[in-house]
Amino acid sequence: MKELIISNLKQVHQRIENACSISGRDVSDVQLLLATKTVSAESIKIAVEAGETLIGENKMQELRDKNQILKELPIERHFIGHLQTNKVKDVLKYANCIQSLDRLSLAQELDKQLQRENRQLDVYIQVNTSFEESKFGLAPNDVLPFLHQIKKIKTLNIKGLMTIGLLDVEKEKMKPSLRLLREIRDEIYTDNTLELNDLKLSMGMSQDLELAIAEGSNVVRIGTSIFGNRFLGKEIWNENITE
Repeated sequence: MKELIISNLKQVHQRIENACSISGRDVSDVQLLLATKTVSAESIKIAVEAGETLIGENKMQELRDKNQILKELPIERHFIGHLQTNKVKDVLKYANCIQSLDRLSLAQELDKQLQRENRQLDVYIQVNTSFEESKFGLAPNDVLPFLHQIKKIKTLNIKGLMTIGLLDVEKEKMKPSLRLLREIRDEIYTDNTLELNDLKLSMGMSQDLELAIAEGSNVVRIGTSIFGNRFLGKEIWNENITE
């Protein structure tokens, strides 16, 4: 297992380097986030010992259950799944960043808990750029109004935008949903009243990381290409086809 994970990591980093080279981008501008849904803490530790520092979890229970092994490791843990307001207090015990902020009620609940703890939190705004009903996230036209609402919440540090692009066997069909996130960021930059700059784009998974990097992604969330398909009972969970 250890040899396979390390080998897969090398291949993923090579893909990132190649994509950056083709796009004329500096490889240091793109971070690899390990998407670790259903991945054991022991497997994550192997990746961390190989040099990885950024972890993304979809479920609060997994953040909690893996904490005993991961808490002493030099890592940053992001929450990348849909977050229910009643799980905010628990998630904040473990997560350094929430990448799936998509509604005012969640922002307000985060603010309430963060004020109690007298701290701030990094957040990404999740946008549904593929317009699929099965996916969470703000509609693209709602992003600017939402930012105007939450910009005044001082406990939240707005770090960027996140999307799960359209995943299809035809690459040309996947590009528009990735490009749209970059265009939304550019629109934010033109709104001087928001005073937001240097926003990161979190997009791209195992299937579409090259396309995402070409469109400006700063964080690619990779799970399957590193840890393989994960089994959930009789089903296989694959980040490429589901959230």
